[in-house]
Amino acid sequence: MSGLASLAPVGPAAAPGAAAGEPSAPGADAAARVQEIEQLIAEVAHPGQPASFRQQLTAAALPGSTAGIAAAAAPAFAPAPAATGAPVPYASLIDAAAAKYGVDPNVLRGLIRQESDFNPNSGSSAGAQGLTQLMPETAREFGITNPYDPAQSIDGGARELANCLKAFHGDYTLALAAYNAGVGAVQKYGGIPPYAETQAYVRKVLAYADEYRRNAPAAATPAAPAAAAPTGGFGSYPVT
Repeated sequence: MSGLASLAPVGPAAAPGAAAGEPSAPGADAAARVQEIEQLIAEVAHPGQPASFRQQLTAAALPGSTAGIAAAAAPAFAPAPAATGAPVPYASLIDAAAAKYGVDPNVLRGLIRQESDFNPNSGSSAGAQGLTQLMPETAREFGITNPYDPAQSIDGGARELANCLKAFHGDYTLALAAYNAGVGAVQKYGGIPPYAETQAYVRKVLAYADEYRRNAPAAATPAAPAAAAPTGGFGSYPVT
């Protein structure tokens, strides 16, 4: 609030470098004031950032333009946070795969926990295998030669999750339902299928993801990639 309070109307400011009493160039007062406002907005939008970072924001626009204000409010200029989540088994492999395919690393953690409880030798009666419980046909499609190899399984699971996100326009709720029940089932019912297993699956994975997000290092908590951002936020799925 302290930064916003200083935006109150004030009298004309002298142009940078102008001596007291000297007339400023036409438009210089307005340009200087716009730059001041841009810097203040940058401070409010990005608290705690060093002065050099805020200067980077305002430097994106010519003096007197409004582009600098828009740039200061946009997150695109912020340094990309490390795509890491809470400490879990195979954390480095999970973070690498999440970054590779543009998925939330904490959701990927939750998915693996629900699928296999981080047991690389896990298998199901339906034939799913490994940490991410890929079906044999999916593993073959992705060129996976050993579904029980943690690196290959995590890479394949992240790729499959990314495919599901693409199919449902970045909605993690529907993407996780599709990972469990299949894309066709989600399309058929227009949402999470009325399967108790799938409904519980989505709830648990998103709850685990929230848990991992809270436990992740504060400086490294990632924002969900724009292409895969949940449309309604985590936990917004319409189930009871």
